[in-house]
Amino acid sequence: MTDTSMFHGDLVSSSRILYTPSPFARASLIHLQETGYLEAKQPHASQRDNLLSYLFFIVLSGAGTLEYRGASYSLQAGDCVFLDCRSPYSHQTSEKLWQLKWIHFYGPNMASIYDKYTERGGRAAFHPHSLQPYESLLDSLYQTAASSDYIRDMRIYENITGLLTLLMEESWHPERKNLSSKKQNLLLVKEYLDAHFHEKILLDQLADTFYINKFYLTRVFKEQFGVSISNYLLQLRITRVKQLLRFTDRTIEAIGAECGMEDGNYFARMFRRVEGMSPSQFRRSWVSNSHPD
Repeated sequence: MTDTSMFHGDLVSSSRILYTPSPFARASLIHLQETGYLEAKQPHASQRDNLLSYLFFIVLSGAGTLEYRGASYSLQAGDCVFLDCRSPYSHQTSEKLWQLKWIHFYGPNMASIYDKYTERGGRAAFHPHSLQPYESLLDSLYQTAASSDYIRDMRIYENITGLLTLLMEESWHPERKNLSSKKQNLLLVKEYLDAHFHEKILLDQLADTFYINKFYLTRVFKEQFGVSISNYLLQLRITRVKQLLRFTDRTIEAIGAECGMEDGNYFARMFRRVEGMSPSQFRRSWVSNSHPD
């Protein structure tokens, strides 16, 4: 159900959609709660706390401030804001009255998505190179929510995940940073892991090879690539294991050894942790449903 409202008050003039998703969307999808456009008519503040929602808004014109998680942000035209509304926040327009477009949304997995966003370096407020893709997505969301499309919950989900993809891209661009020589060396570490994942690799040996302190190495590798060294190495190995299980007739023990996991118990345990099944179950599931692709 959708409620489209126009509001003209002393403080703001706004057009907003209050959206009630289907039970399916509420339980299974990232879903819309509210979206709209606001034009401030007088300086004013908005404050909320413990709201089960995530807020994204863009400043189209004007200026204001944001208080969130102990930090204060000065907002200008072209800025974007992405907040977990379970934390207290407040924002207010300055004398230079602002115009905003916003979306409130929620989903069963949003907490982990927002945690990943902040872990990758995502900020509550940022100034993107171009506002256009963000504004286009908000416009599309508004139009979809106002429509009678019989699959609009899925289309809304598609738009919100598109927005989250943009935010994840914005949050992490190591190639844009002024890297120290040690951080640049981590690109070489990653290339080394790509080429030698099938070998036995120990953290101490890796640190010695690249003349980097092992504690610094583990911390900065995760900051730079978004995954720990051990998990990155495991991803490489399991991917190769799956190729060999599907497209060769080598024994499972030989495949584990070839991919750097000679201990059969460790190999089986790690494979099950990643894929949710044993290597033999994985092989049987693909052999019994084998296709050229």
